[in-house]
Amino acid sequence: MCCARGVTPALLVVPNWHGVWPLDRSPAFVRWVRERADEGAEILLHGDRHDEVGAPRRWRDAARAWGKTAMEGEFLTLDERRARERIDRGLALFARLGLRAVGFVAPAWLARPDCARAVAAAGLRYSEDDRAIVIHEGRATRRIPSPVVRWSGRTPVRAHGSVAVAGLRWRLQRGARDLRLALHPTDLDHPATAKSVETALDRWLTDRPPSQYGDL
Repeated sequence: MCCARGVTPALLVVPNWHGVWPLDRSPAFVRWVRERADEGAEILLHGDRHDEVGAPRRWRDAARAWGKTAMEGEFLTLDERRARERIDRGLALFARLGLRAVGFVAPAWLARPDCARAVAAAGLRYSEDDRAIVIHEGRATRRIPSPVVRWSGRTPVRAHGSVAVAGLRWRLQRGARDLRLALHPTDLDHPATAKSVETALDRWLTDRPPSQYGDL
């Protein structure tokens, strides 16, 4: 869908999905990711497991995550040390498999402020949340405001709700200089969200050219 429109999407890659899908046991998928990287796709580390197993939420954490994710905010409760451990573990696996990450995105964009320091210390140039892209330049950081259009096909209610929000963002946020479209593979499973993704790609590409993190 993206390639047909001249777009090379960044790939947010999870090293060991839910602890049962480690990349080093999935050579065909790793080969596919490397081929996309050879074609110019930027790779971003997307957590370690993606889920919240072993990291119980407090009420403040639950309030932050309300409506955003179903227990998939892996970095929501992690301090800098624990965040760095998971980032380092993921990067080590990437290195063994010949993958190079340029940045980090916490699952569901949920992380403590400490996480940004862990990202910078790990040598990654970019991170982001649901409001901005963060460029790490040594100890300094630069935030670039960037609203994000996203979908959820997990239930019919969420699917149609995200379609409505995507339409509102087109009408209300066209003035934003840098805007992201964020897709999960399962967003294309529901016909309403699949159609909305195509509509959004076509709309936004008539409004501005595609760019990559490196362009920032």
